[in-house]
Amino acid sequence: MYKNILLLIDCSHVDQTIVYHIKDLARIHGSRVHLFNVIHAHTMDQERIMTEQQTEYFEKFTKEFQEANIEVESSTALGEPNELVLQKASEPIWDLVAMATHGHKGISDFILGSVSDKLKHKLNKPLLLIHG
Repeated sequence: MYKNILLLIDCSHVDQTIVYHIKDLARIHGSRVHLFNVIHAHTMDQERIMTEQQTEYFEKFTKEFQEANIEVESSTALGEPNELVLQKASEPIWDLVAMATHGHKGISDFILGSVSDKLKHKLNKPLLLIHG
């Protein structure tokens, strides 16, 4: 059922929660997992730091999936997360899109924007959201 899973990673403490769930789901369905992160930086130094952090997260999660005999690949985009995540998630290859949420409510969602909220309203495929 879920042969190709897009796993959205934001390189925060909530990511491990969704990785555990997707590992089990991928084993059950024989899925391939694709890690995706958007780097939203305002300076070159910030971009460098965020890229280093993302590399660490991707290496850790890639190792976890490979140790579970799950095929895994990854990609990154630079820019506005709301737009780029929706664009990537809308690609026809994905049978399931998954991410952990931070649980922002009210004004923080208004100020920060919510990638999960945008996906809930605009994505036309299965979406798994787990509170990190």
